[in-house]
Amino acid sequence: MQAVQAAALLAMRRAWSRVDPDDIGRSWAIQSIAAAAVFSGYQEAAAERGADYIGDALAEQGIDVDPAGRVNPEAFAGVASDGRPLAGLLYAPATVALTRIRSGLAPAAALRSARNNLDRIVRTQIADAGRGAASVGIAARPGVGYVRMLNPPSCVVCVQLAGRYYRYNDGFQRHPKCDCVHVPAREAGAADLTTDPKAYFDSLSPEEQDELMGAEAAQAVRDGADFNQVVNARRGATGVGTTTEGVTRVGAGRLMPDEIYRRARSRDEALSLLRQYGYLI
Repeated sequence: MQAVQAAALLAMRRAWSRVDPDDIGRSWAIQSIAAAAVFSGYQEAAAERGADYIGDALAEQGIDVDPAGRVNPEAFAGVASDGRPLAGLLYAPATVALTRIRSGLAPAAALRSARNNLDRIVRTQIADAGRGAASVGIAARPGVGYVRMLNPPSCVVCVQLAGRYYRYNDGFQRHPKCDCVHVPAREAGAADLTTDPKAYFDSLSPEEQDELMGAEAAQAVRDGADFNQVVNARRGATGVGTTTEGVTRVGAGRLMPDEIYRRARSRDEALSLLRQYGYLI
């Protein structure tokens, strides 16, 4: 998956390098059409890997569950993970560049800043294509849910969520560039896959611990405070592990897998909707 992500980043950066600084909007509008077609291929490749991974990961655990259908990787290509057309999302860096130029930033600096925005889009969308296909592969197998696993380095919110078992239809909370993954599992055996947030914290240097959660909070954990309690205190009363960043919303005309899981009242209904929208064949 990381190899697909790296290749997609290189392709999109090459496309962005051809933007005319004197005509950013029009030149990127032309470039982004071709870029979207190329990027769709990387989304499909990521989805293929996400789908194949589920069967392999279950086999590693000795779990044999026949799926109700085959994941269709093509269904994850050409569309953003929030349901909007991919071309519209890929145009966003041009808007970022133009906005920053109007704010007084030099064109060259604005283009570099907008490329960072493009990089974030690429990383997020590739990860989401792989995760989306994996989630459909999990939903297609009765009795299978997932454990959330880190792909370090990770942010404090992801660390706190690591190791938890979720049912197939529980949404995968993520932020831009999040690369945490589903590990398919049965609930009874999920403890064998648990990632301990405190163990991750202990694996970091003091400087990395401070960067993860702030110097004072990290010191409190080093002094013996409970990791989750410290994180909860810093996040306030809004709840544990909740985020509005990057959470899937309903797209126009086509439901994304996360929205299907939210709407379905049973696994059978979820499978029916996944077939209806082409995710499962």
